[in-house]
Amino acid sequence: MSAVGHAADEAPTRTPRSRGGVTRSVRDSLVVAQRNLIRMLRIPEVVIFGLIQPIMFVVLFTYVFGGSIALPGAQAGDTQAYREFLMAGIFAQTVTFATAGAGAGIADDMHKGLIDRFRSLPMSRGAVLTGRTLADLVQTALTLVVLAVVALLIGWRSHENPASVLGGFALLLLLGYAFSWIGALIGLSVRTPEAATSGGLIWLFPLTFISNAFVPVNGMPAVLQHIAEWNPFSATVAGARQLFGNTIDSVPRSVTGAWPMEHPVLASVIWSVLIIAVFRTLAVRKYRSATA
Repeated sequence: MSAVGHAADEAPTRTPRSRGGVTRSVRDSLVVAQRNLIRMLRIPEVVIFGLIQPIMFVVLFTYVFGGSIALPGAQAGDTQAYREFLMAGIFAQTVTFATAGAGAGIADDMHKGLIDRFRSLPMSRGAVLTGRTLADLVQTALTLVVLAVVALLIGWRSHENPASVLGGFALLLLLGYAFSWIGALIGLSVRTPEAATSGGLIWLFPLTFISNAFVPVNGMPAVLQHIAEWNPFSATVAGARQLFGNTIDSVPRSVTGAWPMEHPVLASVIWSVLIIAVFRTLAVRKYRSATA
């Protein structure tokens, strides 16, 4: 017995194996995402105010401006044709404008020192930003659901099968997730949440309005037509219209022969994946240096 006991004392102590880097990163990202979702539930006015703006845009463009915007080949004042043309643009604008909220949230966490506390924990470096962007994606998805219901109430209809319609919303959410990484980089680069909100919106207005979201690009000057048709936002809008069955034969896909407008779904996916790859890398690098 003494020999057995001595051998047991000499045996090396076993330590639990650490999980792989990818598994750990996913686990930590989900924990941070859960934290941010709980925070959103405790501050419901953030979600409510986030719903008001897109609903206002739907009402204003449909009932105030819709009768004055004539689509090629459509009768003057044909608001139904304009509704179907408009809604993909409103959906896309909604998911991209969530960028400002993502940036402001990260800037607020930086300002309060919460990011430094996360950094002191044994967790994946990119998990803080990934968890934040995933939580913003969930909020954006809920906003899209409510906005789609409002769109149906005012007369918007899709003309494709449910799988295609879901694909259109997935395309929109992919763009929103990609842009949330731009917001994350902005939030890490400024000193206050107010600056992050301003910085997150100032570039979104030209991006969304120099596009095919609200009017056909064939009425724009030649230079703006090229910009609009190579705009990643325009590719997503055109792709969503195609998947929703809201394309109008009288509105040409491309005025300049731009490839993204001829293959909008594929172009949108390529643009979104490229934006995620570039800005996630930049945001994680900025996170490490900003909190060092």
